[in-house]
Amino acid sequence: MAKKALVIVESPSKAKTIQKYLGREYIVKASVGHIMDLPKNKLGVDPDKGFKPEYVLIPGKKKVLEELKKAYDRVPVLYLATDPDREGEAIAWHIQVELKTKGKKSHRVLFNSVTKKAVIEAIEHPVKLDENKFNAQQARRILDRLVGYKISPLLWDKVRRGISAGRVQSVALRLIVEREAEVKAFKPEEYWKIKATFSKDGIEFPTRLYKVLDKDPELKSKKDVDSLLKTIEGEAWTIKAIEKRERSRKPLAPFITSRMQQDAASKLGFSAKKTMTLAQKLYEGIDMGDLGTSGLITYMRTDSVRIEPTALESVRKLIEKTYGKEFLPATPVEYKSRKSAQDAHEAIRPTSLEFLPEIVKPFLDKDEFRLYQLIWNRFVACQMNPAIYDQTTVDVEATPGGKSHLFRASGSVVKFLGFTAVYAEAEESTNVDDEPSVLQLPHLALKDSVKNEKFDPTQHFT
Repeated sequence: MAKKALVIVESPSKAKTIQKYLGREYIVKASVGHIMDLPKNKLGVDPDKGFKPEYVLIPGKKKVLEELKKAYDRVPVLYLATDPDREGEAIAWHIQVELKTKGKKSHRVLFNSVTKKAVIEAIEHPVKLDENKFNAQQARRILDRLVGYKISPLLWDKVRRGISAGRVQSVALRLIVEREAEVKAFKPEEYWKIKATFSKDGIEFPTRLYKVLDKDPELKSKKDVDSLLKTIEGEAWTIKAIEKRERSRKPLAPFITSRMQQDAASKLGFSAKKTMTLAQKLYEGIDMGDLGTSGLITYMRTDSVRIEPTALESVRKLIEKTYGKEFLPATPVEYKSRKSAQDAHEAIRPTSLEFLPEIVKPFLDKDEFRLYQLIWNRFVACQMNPAIYDQTTVDVEATPGGKSHLFRASGSVVKFLGFTAVYAEAEESTNVDDEPSVLQLPHLALKDSVKNEKFDPTQHFT
Protein backbone atom coordinates (compact mmCIF):
# COMPACT_ATOMS: atom_id res chain seq x y z
CA MET A 1 0.00 0.00 0.00
CA ALA A 2 1.37 3.39 -1.02
CA LYS A 3 1.81 5.68 1.92
CA LYS A 4 0.39 9.22 1.90
CA ALA A 5 2.71 10.87 4.38
CA LEU A 6 5.12 10.56 7.28
CA VAL A 7 3.93 12.08 10.56
CA ILE A 8 6.63 12.70 13.19
CA VAL A 9 5.76 13.24 16.85
CA GLU A 10 7.94 13.29 19.97
CA SER A 11 6.89 10.30 22.06
CA PRO A 12 6.32 6.65 21.08
CA SER A 13 3.05 6.47 23.05
CA LYS A 14 1.69 9.49 21.17
CA ALA A 15 2.82 7.89 17.90
CA LYS A 16 0.77 4.76 18.68
CA THR A 17 -2.32 6.83 19.46
CA ILE A 18 -2.06 8.94 16.29
CA GLN A 19 -1.34 5.88 14.13
CA LYS A 20 -4.72 4.49 15.20
CA TYR A 21 -6.43 7.74 14.21
CA LEU A 22 -4.79 8.08 10.78
CA GLY A 23 -4.73 4.44 9.72
CA ARG A 24 -2.29 2.42 7.63
CA GLU A 25 -2.02 5.01 4.85
CA TYR A 26 0.19 7.09 7.10
CA ILE A 27 3.52 6.29 8.73
CA VAL A 28 3.71 7.71 12.26
CA LYS A 29 7.14 7.81 13.90
CA ALA A 30 8.56 9.27 17.13
CA SER A 31 11.73 11.35 17.43
CA VAL A 32 11.88 10.49 21.15
CA GLY A 33 12.55 14.11 22.05
CA HIS A 34 15.31 16.26 20.58
CA ILE A 35 17.63 14.83 17.91
CA MET A 36 20.06 17.80 17.89
CA ASP A 37 21.72 19.73 20.70
CA LEU A 38 24.81 21.73 21.58
CA PRO A 39 27.92 19.53 22.01
CA LYS A 40 28.64 18.28 25.53
CA ASN A 41 32.42 18.54 25.38
CA LYS A 42 32.64 22.28 24.63
CA LEU A 43 30.71 25.55 24.94
CA GLY A 44 29.11 25.25 21.50
CA VAL A 45 28.23 28.96 21.40
CA ASP A 46 30.33 31.66 19.74
CA PRO A 47 29.88 34.97 21.66
CA ASP A 48 31.97 36.78 19.02
CA LYS A 49 29.62 35.82 16.18
CA GLY A 50 26.25 36.85 17.56
CA PHE A 51 26.17 33.90 19.98
CA LYS A 52 25.85 31.51 17.07
CA PRO A 53 25.07 27.97 18.32
CA GLU A 54 26.76 24.83 17.05
CA TYR A 55 24.30 21.95 16.85
CA VAL A 56 25.33 18.29 16.64
CA LEU A 57 23.45 15.01 16.50
CA ILE A 58 22.73 13.81 20.04
CA PRO A 59 24.70 10.64 20.85
CA GLY A 60 22.33 7.68 20.67
CA LYS A 61 19.97 9.37 18.20
CA LYS A 62 21.75 8.14 15.05
CA LYS A 63 19.48 5.08 14.79
CA VAL A 64 16.33 7.17 15.34
CA LEU A 65 17.36 9.59 12.59
CA GLU A 66 18.14 6.73 10.20
CA GLU A 67 14.66 5.28 10.78
CA LEU A 68 13.06 8.68 10.13
CA LYS A 69 15.04 9.06 6.89
CA LYS A 70 14.04 5.57 5.67
CA ALA A 71 10.38 6.30 6.37
CA TYR A 72 10.66 9.71 4.68
CA ASP A 73 12.03 8.12 1.51
CA ARG A 74 8.74 6.20 1.15
CA VAL A 75 6.37 9.20 1.21
CA PRO A 76 5.75 12.42 -0.73
CA VAL A 77 4.73 14.54 2.26
CA LEU A 78 6.10 15.20 5.76
CA TYR A 79 3.98 16.37 8.71
CA LEU A 80 5.94 17.64 11.73
CA ALA A 81 3.55 17.06 14.63
CA THR A 82 5.85 17.62 17.61
CA ASP A 83 4.46 19.35 20.72
CA PRO A 84 2.96 22.82 20.18
CA ASP A 85 5.55 24.68 22.28
CA ARG A 86 9.04 26.14 21.79
CA GLU A 87 10.79 22.83 22.41
CA GLY A 88 8.49 21.09 19.94
CA GLU A 89 9.15 23.79 17.36
CA ALA A 90 12.92 23.35 17.73
CA ILE A 91 12.63 19.57 17.37
CA ALA A 92 10.52 20.00 14.22
CA TRP A 93 12.98 22.54 12.82
CA HIS A 94 15.98 20.27 13.35
CA ILE A 95 14.18 17.24 11.89
CA GLN A 96 13.31 19.19 8.75
CA VAL A 97 16.93 20.29 8.36
CA GLU A 98 18.28 16.76 8.85
CA LEU A 99 15.78 15.14 6.49
CA LYS A 100 16.72 17.65 3.78
CA THR A 101 13.13 18.21 2.71
CA LYS A 102 13.83 20.34 -0.38
CA GLY A 103 11.71 19.14 -3.26
CA LYS A 104 9.14 17.46 -1.00
CA LYS A 105 6.21 19.00 0.80
CA SER A 106 6.82 19.62 4.48
CA HIS A 107 4.17 20.92 6.90
CA ARG A 108 3.91 21.82 10.57
CA VAL A 109 0.78 20.57 12.30
CA LEU A 110 -0.44 21.79 15.68
CA PHE A 111 -3.08 20.25 17.91
CA ASN A 112 -3.91 21.16 21.49
CA SER A 113 -5.35 17.75 22.33
CA VAL A 114 -4.63 14.23 21.13
CA THR A 115 -8.10 13.32 19.92
CA LYS A 116 -9.08 11.93 16.52
CA LYS A 117 -10.97 15.11 15.63
CA ALA A 118 -8.11 17.43 16.66
CA VAL A 119 -5.44 15.39 14.84
CA ILE A 120 -7.39 15.08 11.58
CA GLU A 121 -8.26 18.81 11.64
CA ALA A 122 -4.57 19.63 12.15
CA ILE A 123 -3.53 17.42 9.21
CA GLU A 124 -6.17 19.09 7.04
CA HIS A 125 -5.05 22.59 8.06
CA PRO A 126 -1.23 22.53 8.31
CA VAL A 127 0.85 25.65 8.98
CA LYS A 128 4.44 26.74 8.47
CA LEU A 129 7.26 26.32 10.96
CA ASP A 130 7.45 29.32 13.29
CA GLU A 131 10.96 30.76 13.14
CA ASN A 132 10.28 33.15 16.02
CA LYS A 133 9.29 30.27 18.30
CA PHE A 134 12.37 28.31 17.22
CA ASN A 135 14.60 31.32 17.94
CA ALA A 136 12.99 31.69 21.36
CA GLN A 137 13.97 28.10 22.17
CA GLN A 138 17.47 28.68 20.83
CA ALA A 139 17.89 31.76 23.01
CA ARG A 140 16.85 29.79 26.07
CA ARG A 141 19.15 26.90 25.20
CA ILE A 142 22.10 29.29 24.61
CA LEU A 143 21.48 30.96 27.98
CA ASP A 144 21.39 27.52 29.62
CA ARG A 145 24.77 26.73 28.09
CA LEU A 146 26.42 30.09 28.87
CA VAL A 147 25.32 30.02 32.51
CA GLY A 148 26.03 26.32 33.00
CA TYR A 149 29.44 26.19 31.33
CA LYS A 150 30.68 29.49 32.76
CA ILE A 151 29.50 29.20 36.36
CA SER A 152 29.68 25.42 36.96
CA PRO A 153 33.53 25.31 36.86
CA LEU A 154 33.57 28.06 39.49
CA LEU A 155 31.32 25.91 41.70
CA TRP A 156 33.60 22.92 41.20
CA ASP A 157 36.52 25.00 42.40
CA LYS A 158 34.80 26.72 45.33
CA VAL A 159 32.10 24.27 46.46
CA ARG A 160 32.15 20.70 45.15
CA ARG A 161 32.83 18.90 41.87
CA GLY A 162 29.85 17.52 39.99
CA ILE A 163 27.35 20.23 40.86
CA SER A 164 26.05 22.53 38.15
CA ALA A 165 24.56 25.98 37.70
CA GLY A 166 21.35 26.59 35.78
CA ARG A 167 19.74 29.54 34.03
CA VAL A 168 16.79 29.53 36.43
CA GLN A 169 18.19 27.73 39.46
CA SER A 170 21.15 30.10 39.87
CA VAL A 171 18.90 33.14 40.09
CA ALA A 172 16.45 31.34 42.37
CA LEU A 173 19.31 30.29 44.65
CA ARG A 174 20.44 33.90 44.98
CA LEU A 175 16.91 34.98 45.94
CA ILE A 176 16.80 32.22 48.57
CA VAL A 177 20.19 33.20 50.00
CA GLU A 178 19.17 36.86 50.20
CA ARG A 179 15.89 35.95 51.89
CA GLU A 180 17.70 33.66 54.34
CA ALA A 181 20.02 36.54 55.22
CA GLU A 182 16.96 38.70 55.95
CA VAL A 183 15.52 35.93 58.14
CA LYS A 184 18.74 35.65 60.14
CA ALA A 185 18.97 39.43 60.57
CA PHE A 186 15.35 39.68 61.71
CA LYS A 187 14.71 40.15 65.42
CA PRO A 188 11.43 38.48 66.39
CA GLU A 189 9.11 40.32 68.77
CA GLU A 190 6.86 38.63 71.30
CA TYR A 191 3.10 39.12 71.16
CA TRP A 192 0.08 37.41 72.68
CA LYS A 193 -3.43 36.51 71.58
CA ILE A 194 -6.37 35.76 73.82
CA LYS A 195 -9.26 33.53 72.87
CA ALA A 196 -12.36 33.27 75.01
CA THR A 197 -15.22 30.79 75.10
CA PHE A 198 -18.70 32.10 75.95
CA SER A 199 -22.00 30.27 76.30
CA LYS A 200 -25.75 30.85 76.33
CA ASP A 201 -28.43 28.28 76.99
CA GLY A 202 -25.71 25.65 77.30
CA ILE A 203 -24.31 26.28 73.80
CA GLU A 204 -20.67 27.40 73.69
CA PHE A 205 -19.03 29.53 70.98
CA PRO A 206 -15.41 30.66 70.54
CA THR A 207 -14.24 34.28 70.21
CA ARG A 208 -11.00 36.27 70.01
CA LEU A 209 -9.95 39.50 71.71
CA TYR A 210 -10.88 42.21 69.23
CA LYS A 211 -10.68 45.65 70.88
CA VAL A 212 -9.43 47.13 74.15
CA LEU A 213 -10.67 50.67 74.76
CA ASP A 214 -11.70 50.90 71.07
CA LYS A 215 -8.13 50.12 69.97
CA ASP A 216 -6.45 47.01 68.60
CA PRO A 217 -5.02 45.04 71.54
CA GLU A 218 -1.26 45.27 72.07
CA LEU A 219 -0.15 42.42 74.30
CA LYS A 220 3.63 42.19 74.16
CA SER A 221 4.32 40.09 77.25
CA LYS A 222 2.81 37.71 79.79
CA LYS A 223 2.68 40.68 82.15
CA ASP A 224 0.38 42.55 79.73
CA VAL A 225 -1.86 39.48 79.46
CA ASP A 226 -2.08 38.97 83.23
CA SER A 227 -2.93 42.63 83.73
CA LEU A 228 -5.73 42.51 81.16
CA LEU A 229 -7.18 39.24 82.47
CA LYS A 230 -7.16 40.65 86.00
CA THR A 231 -9.24 43.57 84.68
CA ILE A 232 -11.89 41.53 82.82
CA GLU A 233 -12.20 38.28 84.79
CA GLY A 234 -15.49 38.05 86.65
CA GLU A 235 -17.06 40.85 84.60
CA ALA A 236 -20.57 40.68 83.11
CA TRP A 237 -20.59 40.03 79.37
CA THR A 238 -23.32 41.09 76.95
CA ILE A 239 -23.94 41.02 73.21
CA LYS A 240 -23.05 44.46 71.88
CA ALA A 241 -23.45 43.89 68.14
CA ILE A 242 -24.72 41.26 65.71
CA GLU A 243 -24.08 41.74 62.01
CA LYS A 244 -25.38 39.39 59.33
CA ARG A 245 -24.57 39.83 55.67
CA GLU A 246 -24.56 37.74 52.55
CA ARG A 247 -21.31 37.22 50.70
CA SER A 248 -20.40 35.29 47.58
CA ARG A 249 -17.30 33.43 46.51
CA LYS A 250 -16.47 33.10 42.85
CA PRO A 251 -14.82 30.02 41.34
CA LEU A 252 -11.20 30.15 40.23
CA ALA A 253 -10.14 30.05 36.60
CA PRO A 254 -9.43 26.73 34.83
CA PHE A 255 -5.97 25.30 35.32
CA ILE A 256 -2.77 26.67 33.87
CA THR A 257 0.36 24.56 34.39
CA SER A 258 1.56 26.19 37.62
CA ARG A 259 -1.90 26.16 39.25
CA MET A 260 -2.39 22.52 38.35
CA GLN A 261 0.94 21.67 39.99
CA GLN A 262 0.05 23.66 43.11
CA ASP A 263 -3.38 22.08 43.52
CA ALA A 264 -2.06 18.58 42.81
CA ALA A 265 0.54 19.16 45.53
CA SER A 266 -1.90 20.49 48.14
CA LYS A 267 -4.82 18.17 47.41
CA LEU A 268 -3.14 14.99 46.13
CA GLY A 269 0.37 15.23 47.58
CA PHE A 270 2.02 15.02 44.12
CA SER A 271 5.40 16.55 43.32
CA ALA A 272 5.53 18.92 40.34
CA LYS A 273 7.45 16.31 38.35
CA LYS A 274 4.92 13.57 39.10
CA THR A 275 2.03 15.83 38.15
CA MET A 276 3.60 16.65 34.78
CA THR A 277 4.43 12.99 34.09
CA LEU A 278 0.83 11.96 34.77
CA ALA A 279 -0.53 14.88 32.75
CA GLN A 280 1.70 13.91 29.82
CA LYS A 281 0.15 10.42 29.81
CA LEU A 282 -3.38 11.84 29.97
CA TYR A 283 -2.55 14.20 27.10
CA GLU A 284 -0.85 11.68 24.82
CA GLY A 285 -3.63 9.13 24.81
CA ILE A 286 -5.27 6.38 26.84
CA ASP A 287 -6.51 3.10 25.38
CA MET A 288 -10.09 2.77 26.62
CA GLY A 289 -11.10 -0.49 25.00
CA ASP A 290 -14.38 -0.18 23.10
CA LEU A 291 -14.28 3.60 23.57
CA GLY A 292 -11.10 3.75 21.48
CA THR A 293 -7.85 5.55 22.21
CA SER A 294 -7.92 9.25 23.00
CA GLY A 295 -6.06 11.98 24.81
CA LEU A 296 -8.09 12.92 27.88
CA ILE A 297 -6.78 16.44 28.52
CA THR A 298 -5.60 19.37 26.42
CA TYR A 299 -1.92 20.35 26.26
CA MET A 300 -0.57 20.54 29.80
CA ARG A 301 2.05 23.29 29.32
CA THR A 302 0.13 26.55 29.17
CA ASP A 303 -0.14 29.92 30.89
CA SER A 304 -3.52 30.82 29.36
CA VAL A 305 -6.99 30.56 30.93
CA ARG A 306 -8.67 30.83 27.53
CA ILE A 307 -11.36 28.22 26.75
CA GLU A 308 -12.50 27.24 23.26
CA PRO A 309 -16.16 28.20 22.51
CA THR A 310 -17.17 24.60 21.74
CA ALA A 311 -15.81 23.46 25.12
CA LEU A 312 -17.70 26.29 26.85
CA GLU A 313 -20.91 25.24 25.17
CA SER A 314 -20.40 21.61 26.20
CA VAL A 315 -19.63 22.35 29.84
CA ARG A 316 -22.65 24.67 30.17
CA LYS A 317 -24.93 21.91 28.87
CA LEU A 318 -23.38 19.45 31.34
CA ILE A 319 -23.84 21.83 34.30
CA GLU A 320 -27.52 22.46 33.51
CA LYS A 321 -28.23 18.76 32.98
CA THR A 322 -26.28 17.48 36.00
CA TYR A 323 -26.74 20.23 38.61
CA GLY A 324 -29.69 22.33 37.45
CA LYS A 325 -30.31 25.79 36.01
CA GLU A 326 -29.62 27.53 39.32
CA PHE A 327 -25.96 26.50 39.06
CA LEU A 328 -25.54 27.89 35.54
CA PRO A 329 -24.63 31.58 34.98
CA ALA A 330 -26.68 33.48 32.38
CA THR A 331 -23.58 33.86 30.22
CA PRO A 332 -20.25 31.97 30.10
CA VAL A 333 -17.72 33.07 32.71
CA GLU A 334 -14.71 34.77 31.11
CA TYR A 335 -11.26 34.79 32.68
CA LYS A 336 -8.37 37.02 31.75
CA SER A 337 -4.87 35.63 31.38
CA ARG A 338 -1.96 37.52 32.92
CA LYS A 339 -0.47 40.25 30.76
CA SER A 340 2.75 38.23 30.58
CA ALA A 341 0.93 35.11 29.33
CA GLN A 342 1.95 33.89 25.87
CA ASP A 343 -1.58 32.54 25.32
CA ALA A 344 -0.34 30.01 22.76
CA HIS A 345 -2.60 27.26 24.12
CA GLU A 346 -5.91 27.24 25.91
CA ALA A 347 -6.36 26.27 29.56
CA ILE A 348 -5.93 22.68 30.75
CA ARG A 349 -9.28 20.92 30.48
CA PRO A 350 -10.83 17.56 29.53
CA THR A 351 -10.78 17.02 25.76
CA SER A 352 -14.36 15.77 25.83
CA LEU A 353 -17.02 15.99 28.52
CA GLU A 354 -18.28 12.62 27.32
CA PHE A 355 -15.28 11.13 29.12
CA LEU A 356 -16.81 11.40 32.60
CA PRO A 357 -14.39 10.48 35.41
CA GLU A 358 -16.45 7.41 36.31
CA ILE A 359 -16.35 6.23 32.66
CA VAL A 360 -12.57 6.49 32.24
CA LYS A 361 -11.68 5.31 35.76
CA PRO A 362 -11.32 1.61 34.80
CA PHE A 363 -8.67 2.52 32.21
CA LEU A 364 -6.48 4.70 34.47
CA ASP A 365 -4.25 3.87 37.39
CA LYS A 366 -5.08 5.41 40.76
CA ASP A 367 -2.95 8.55 40.43
CA GLU A 368 -3.83 9.16 36.77
CA PHE A 369 -7.49 9.07 37.74
CA ARG A 370 -7.03 11.41 40.71
CA LEU A 371 -5.31 14.02 38.55
CA TYR A 372 -7.88 13.66 35.77
CA GLN A 373 -10.72 14.08 38.26
CA LEU A 374 -9.03 17.20 39.68
CA ILE A 375 -8.74 18.74 36.17
CA TRP A 376 -12.32 17.74 35.34
CA ASN A 377 -13.77 19.22 38.53
CA ARG A 378 -11.80 22.47 38.23
CA PHE A 379 -12.96 22.95 34.63
CA VAL A 380 -16.63 22.27 35.36
CA ALA A 381 -16.56 24.46 38.49
CA CYS A 382 -15.04 27.44 36.65
CA GLN A 383 -18.27 27.84 34.66
CA MET A 384 -20.69 27.57 37.61
CA ASN A 385 -22.38 30.22 39.73
CA PRO A 386 -20.63 31.57 42.85
CA ALA A 387 -21.17 29.95 46.25
CA ILE A 388 -23.24 32.11 48.61
CA TYR A 389 -22.75 32.32 52.38
CA ASP A 390 -24.55 33.97 55.26
CA GLN A 391 -21.79 35.53 57.33
CA THR A 392 -22.41 36.40 60.97
CA THR A 393 -20.24 38.58 63.22
CA VAL A 394 -20.96 38.83 66.95
CA ASP A 395 -19.28 41.25 69.41
CA VAL A 396 -19.30 40.36 73.11
CA GLU A 397 -18.56 43.26 75.50
CA ALA A 398 -17.58 43.87 79.10
CA THR A 399 -17.10 47.38 80.52
CA PRO A 400 -14.92 47.23 83.62
CA GLY A 401 -14.62 50.74 85.03
CA GLY A 402 -16.88 51.91 82.17
CA LYS A 403 -14.22 51.03 79.59
CA SER A 404 -15.12 48.78 76.62
CA HIS A 405 -13.41 45.41 76.04
CA LEU A 406 -14.63 43.44 73.02
CA PHE A 407 -14.32 39.81 71.96
CA ARG A 408 -15.50 38.88 68.45
CA ALA A 409 -16.88 35.70 66.91
CA SER A 410 -17.28 35.41 63.16
CA GLY A 411 -18.18 32.62 60.81
CA SER A 412 -20.36 31.70 57.88
CA VAL A 413 -23.03 29.21 56.88
CA VAL A 414 -23.42 27.95 53.32
CA LYS A 415 -26.61 29.29 51.74
CA PHE A 416 -26.01 28.07 48.16
CA LEU A 417 -23.29 25.60 47.18
CA GLY A 418 -22.65 27.01 43.72
CA PHE A 419 -19.35 25.80 42.27
CA THR A 420 -18.35 24.18 45.61
CA ALA A 421 -20.77 21.39 44.75
CA VAL A 422 -18.01 20.28 42.37
CA TYR A 423 -14.72 21.76 43.50
CA ALA A 424 -13.51 22.84 46.93
CA GLU A 425 -10.76 25.40 46.34
CA ALA A 426 -9.36 24.87 49.82
CA GLU A 427 -10.73 22.88 52.72
CA GLU A 428 -10.73 25.74 55.17
CA SER A 429 -11.45 24.44 58.64
CA THR A 430 -10.35 27.72 60.16
CA ASN A 431 -10.03 31.30 59.01
CA VAL A 432 -7.13 33.71 59.38
CA ASP A 433 -7.82 34.15 63.10
CA ASP A 434 -7.97 30.40 63.78
CA GLU A 435 -11.73 30.54 64.29
CA PRO A 436 -14.12 27.99 62.83
CA SER A 437 -15.22 29.09 59.37
CA VAL A 438 -18.63 27.53 60.02
CA LEU A 439 -19.88 29.11 63.24
CA GLN A 440 -22.49 27.36 65.38
CA LEU A 441 -24.18 30.03 67.49
CA PRO A 442 -26.95 29.89 70.07
CA HIS A 443 -29.93 32.18 69.54
CA LEU A 444 -28.58 35.64 70.36
CA ALA A 445 -30.05 39.14 70.51
CA LEU A 446 -28.58 42.55 71.34
CA LYS A 447 -27.91 43.10 75.05
CA ASP A 448 -28.29 39.38 75.84
CA SER A 449 -26.12 38.23 78.73
CA VAL A 450 -23.64 35.47 78.00
CA LYS A 451 -21.44 33.48 80.37
CA ASN A 452 -17.67 33.43 80.12
CA GLU A 453 -16.46 29.83 80.27
CA LYS A 454 -12.71 30.38 79.92
CA PHE A 455 -9.89 32.56 78.58
CA ASP A 456 -7.08 31.00 76.57
CA PRO A 457 -4.00 33.22 76.10
CA THR A 458 -1.28 32.05 73.65
CA GLN A 459 2.24 33.34 73.05
CA HIS A 460 3.48 34.12 69.54
CA PHE A 461 6.50 35.74 67.86
CA THR A 462 6.66 37.86 64.72
